Amino acid sequence: MVPRVEVKAGVGVVLALCVGAGHASAADPVSLHDFLFGGHSSTSDAQPTIAKYKADGGEGFVFDRTSGRGALIKYDDSSEIWALTATPGPRGDVIYKNDMGQPVLRATRLGGLTLFTADYPGGTAAAAAGLAAAPRPPPILGPEALLRVLLQAGARATRAAQHLVYFDAGDANVSPSTESVFADCFGLAADAIVQVSGQGRAGQMVVGRLVKVRFIQGPAPNAMVIGSTVQIVVAPQMGLAGRPSSKRIAAAIFRR
Repeated sequence: MVPRVEVKAGVGVVLALCVGAGHASAADPVSLHDFLFGGHSSTSDAQPTIAKYKADGGEGFVFDRTSGRGALIKYDDSSEIWALTATPGPRGDVIYKNDMGQPVLRATRLGGLTLFTADYPGGTAAAAAGLAAAPRPPPILGPEALLRVLLQAGARATRAAQHLVYFDAGDANVSPSTESVFADCFGLAADAIVQVSGQGRAGQMVVGRLVKVRFIQGPAPNAMVIGSTVQIVVAPQMGLAGRPSSKRIAAAIFRR
């Protein structure tokens, strides 16, 4: 029988962990030889699997296509790792979209890469600028470390809302192999509440009505508001693609 450990904290969080075995390992970065001479697997022979990029508009980011089920992107000025979905585009291009359905990158058959941003909605060219390690959240070593992350996320949300926001992961059934995914999602939920609270009076009124953020496990990532509770569904079997982005969580809060 797998032991179940339940920990409750007095500052508005509850965490239940199902203790198993094994931690997921991060993918290795592409070698220098592969980066320079193309000895790697990719959607285009001209593109490294993982690399740093610099856009003409000045935006720097790491683009990772090692999973084979989409891609990951991490901007230099943010700690968030975005999971992208690959969709076919015109002329054999591949369009990578975020979980809001918005285009983030376009990769051409010849290896060109275009980044779409708020400042450059029509896209700006990006060029490889060096090697990079795969973007991954920090490893979480055990229930106590995960609880600390939950406490910190709850405290940030509480400060942003200016009242107690109760973070509840009691039904999440977190195992050692999924701790990092859940921990990352705790932080993204806090980020979303901070983002919404910064949207003037309207945002402050919305987060002022929030009482609880509940994390549950499900078949696909999702975020919704039910009454005064933000319910976040995490699908840890999907890896980092199994948790909603801070932008998606913030959009769900604003739609309440």
